[in-house]
Amino acid sequence: MKRIRNVLRTHGAASARILENKISDAGLTNQRIDPHLLTKARVLLENVNDVEVVKDKKGTPWYYLRGIPAEVLEPRLKELQALHEETQSKQFTLRMGQALELAVSKALLSQKHFHTLGHFTDMNDHDDSTLYKKEEPPSNISGKTCEGKLDFVLFSGTAGLAGIEVKNVREWVYSQSDEVIQMVKKCCALDAVPVLIARRYSYEAFSILTECGVIVHQMYNQRYANHDADLANRVRDKRLLGYHDVRVGNDPDERLLKFVHVNLPLLMDWARAKFDEHRELLGEYVNTDMGYPEFVAKVRGRYKEEREQTDYEGFVSAESDYHQGEDDF
Repeated sequence: MKRIRNVLRTHGAASARILENKISDAGLTNQRIDPHLLTKARVLLENVNDVEVVKDKKGTPWYYLRGIPAEVLEPRLKELQALHEETQSKQFTLRMGQALELAVSKALLSQKHFHTLGHFTDMNDHDDSTLYKKEEPPSNISGKTCEGKLDFVLFSGTAGLAGIEVKNVREWVYSQSDEVIQMVKKCCALDAVPVLIARRYSYEAFSILTECGVIVHQMYNQRYANHDADLANRVRDKRLLGYHDVRVGNDPDERLLKFVHVNLPLLMDWARAKFDEHRELLGEYVNTDMGYPEFVAKVRGRYKEEREQTDYEGFVSAESDYHQGEDDF
């Protein structure tokens, strides 16, 4: 609550994403909290009228401290909302989505462990001011069918199929996130180990998803297309949206290459065993009205307390080349 007040006092106004960036993504390490706790603190401040909220014309909430003069608040809101609107335009979000997908595609093409499906057919034919054409993986593989298409599918000789979803979004990923629900639905239908690549995930997602054999890679940054370099510079400005982690371009960075070339091959067999054990429960969670608390209770109920996470920790310690901890699982 103290940090929210400090941010709003300094910044004038902020959206939920700005507050997350400054409190969950940045600042002193021992003062960073996952966004769901930040939301609880913000709601408490709203309930005691310390923080007030106004929605812009598209319904995005903007928060500010009670008592800020209108002559200060209104121009500040106008400045921030105009830039935020630029990050919501359809063509921009399509280019942004492709920026990370292209990086993942390049990383997959440069590895030799797996056969892959999912490819940009004109990747080298033009720049990213024009959207690239994507050849999606099939939704029917070996007689199994899913609704919709995964971003990429890979084949492992020992672990079978894996389905990769790439989410270049600012929101942190939780086990209840729609991105996770839709990915797990597709992967359960195809009997494919789920692999999620996203900007940030919560500790809750790490704790629950890893028990179920879901592999998640945390990028720690959001990709913009080269065409949007000017916008990237403006959203990184700490006086504006302050998204300090925005990177420009569609080439894979060192962490992504290590994940695809080294960590993913090491994790596949381990994840397959976990996924096979929990596939029925995962399918029930994403395809029925099972609530999240019930899902968590059933996941936790499958293990004795003293065994929690020991399988994963033992795997990591056994592989001297793998030391990512919670970065990939």
